[in-house]
This record gives sequence, C-alpha cells and structure tokens, in this order.
Amino acid sequence: MLYLYETHLHTTAASACARSSGAEYISFYKSLGYAGIIVTDHFFNGNCSIPDNLPWEERVNLFCRGYEEAKAEGDRQGLQVFFAWEDRFDGDEFLVYGLDKQWLIAHPDIMEWDHITHYQKIRADGGLVVQAHPFRERNYLTEVYVHPYQCDAFEVANAGNPSPQNRMAYRYALEHHITMTAGSDIHHVGRTDNGYIYGMEFNTPLQSIADYVKRIKSGTGFSLHVPQDELSWKEGTANHLPVFIYDRKNRPHSTNNIDEIFHMYFLFSFHCIQSNI
Repeated sequence: MLYLYETHLHTTAASACARSSGAEYISFYKSLGYAGIIVTDHFFNGNCSIPDNLPWEERVNLFCRGYEEAKAEGDRQGLQVFFAWEDRFDGDEFLVYGLDKQWLIAHPDIMEWDHITHYQKIRADGGLVVQAHPFRERNYLTEVYVHPYQCDAFEVANAGNPSPQNRMAYRYALEHHITMTAGSDIHHVGRTDNGYIYGMEFNTPLQSIADYVKRIKSGTGFSLHVPQDELSWKEGTANHLPVFIYDRKNRPHSTNNIDEIFHMYFLFSFHCIQSNI
C-alpha cells in the first residue's frame, strides 16, 4: 500500500493567488485516496495576502490560519495536515518544511536573508529547503534562476508547469544526483494548470512534518506521484528564457545552450574543489 501526500498547496488565508480555503481541500484529497497534505502558502516575500503594516507576530498568526483551518477539518475527517511555506526571492521560490509558527515568530530577520543565509539557518534548525519549479517560465518572469547549492532538493514535477519545464528540472536533478520531489502547486480545489494532481508516495504513513524532512533528506524510501512519461526527455525540450545557474557562493552563470545547462553543475564542482570554496 502506498501513502500519498500533497506537498505544495495554497489557501485563501494567506496566498493572494489562491481560490480555496484550507478546509475546502480536505474532502477533495480524501476522495482521491491521499493520506495527507502539506499547506505551503506564499510567505510575506511572495504573493501573500497578509497586510504588511501589522506587527510581525500578528502577521505570522494570520499567515498560519490556512494551515490551522485545514488541520482542524483534516482532524475531523481523518486526513493528515502539515505546515510549511513558500519563500520568494527575485523570481525564484523555495518550499520550507519542518519549522513551525513559533520559529517564524522568532525570525523576523528572515525577510533580509540572502539565499545562502536562508539555506544555512533553516538547515541548522532542522528544516528542509526545496527549490520550487526550478525551470519555471511565466509571462511575469524574464529569467530562470536555478540554485543547486542553496537547497536540499528540486521540485521536478509541478502541476503548474508545462511538461517541458518539468522535464528540464528532472533531467538536471537526475544528472547531478539532486533529490527530487513533486507537488501540485494547487490554488483551487480540483484544479491545476495541467489538470493533474501530483504528490509524493511513501510505503508507510508520515509521523510528522519532521518525518517528511528526514525521509526527503535521506533520498530514499519514496517516489514521485506523477503521470507516466510526464518526465521522460523529449527531443526539442528547452527553456526559452535566459537561464542562470548559481554556484556555491550564489554567483550566477548564464547560458542558453541546452548542453551547458546540464553540465554547468559539474563545472562548478570542479572549480570549487580546485579553489577550496
């Protein structure tokens, strides 16, 4: 028996782009046979609906309402619900798992962190950082930013992406042995951009969000819940926007060459070894 979990979900309580409350998702995921969901609303540095003129703790309390409403309804119906969030930098976004409301209240300086500080501090406190939809292209973006060194894993399958963008992420992660996750990036009950509901499959149910973090960091014991052939490489797959791959020091390296994109990580690794970075 497989236990399915949604790992990327937005609610109207905090995500300005969402159309469903946390509680409204519960019956839907129960009907699909999922064991649980992880609520990942957009944080204050992203497409968040929480007013920015309130005291920090009040903002955090309001931000967590989507999760709390989903958790209450999940407990009532028998669906596991866990808390996480989605941070945004300049067009690139990261899913943060394993930390809680009290951690956010204690870290108002998170809004000032760069990628390296963000990753180091979250990991130091037991969290997991996953780059969401790494090769995403949208009409409001002008460039693609890929951060293999500033996260623990790539979300290689995102139901908000056209298939070629997921294939790019999957191939990059596969060639460079980066742990992979999948999520629907759902904003409205029963609706995603590509019509599918994604997630992660486990052989045993999760015990907690800390258990999810532990399992993903281990890199084993799970699989991606995606349609067959969604991630299979197809000739002609490519990004159309300029792609920037970031090295260990968070320095961008630009290329539009499809072969260079997938080999640049190794160039960084060689450079880092030689220069003791």
